[in-house]
Amino acid sequence: MDIQQIKEYLPHRYPFLLVDRVLECEPGKRLLAIKNVTYNEPFFQGHFPEIPIMPGVLIIEAMAQATGLLAGNSSPDVLKGKTYYLVGLDKVRFKRPVSPGDQLRMEAFFLRHKRNIWAFHCRAEVEGELVASAEIMCAATEQDS
Repeated sequence: MDIQQIKEYLPHRYPFLLVDRVLECEPGKRLLAIKNVTYNEPFFQGHFPEIPIMPGVLIIEAMAQATGLLAGNSSPDVLKGKTYYLVGLDKVRFKRPVSPGDQLRMEAFFLRHKRNIWAFHCRAEVEGELVASAEIMCAATEQDS
């Protein structure tokens, strides 16, 4: 899935669209996506100018966007016309920093779906090394007009 296809599923746009490509997708099971981290990302100006590190909350957001892509590919009819919100995080762990030049590989695994709540186990890696992991919950709600 390229960036144009990703934009069909996610409402995010620059500078907040944090998934560049989907490499693998097994609807209802798992999704593997990448984010190419570059020095010209706007957050590096202040986090931190001397030692640029991708903020942990943006790593979590990138993983959450990957869950949106997995949910959208798994149940397009259920999510059509709805907004998909991050509503919960459990077991969040950060293992190492992410810096310019890194390729963040995010993997989302479907755990369960009950009513409008979706749950996933997510992990992010750089060069095969675990960077972060979390259980992420999202809710699909009717769009306001």
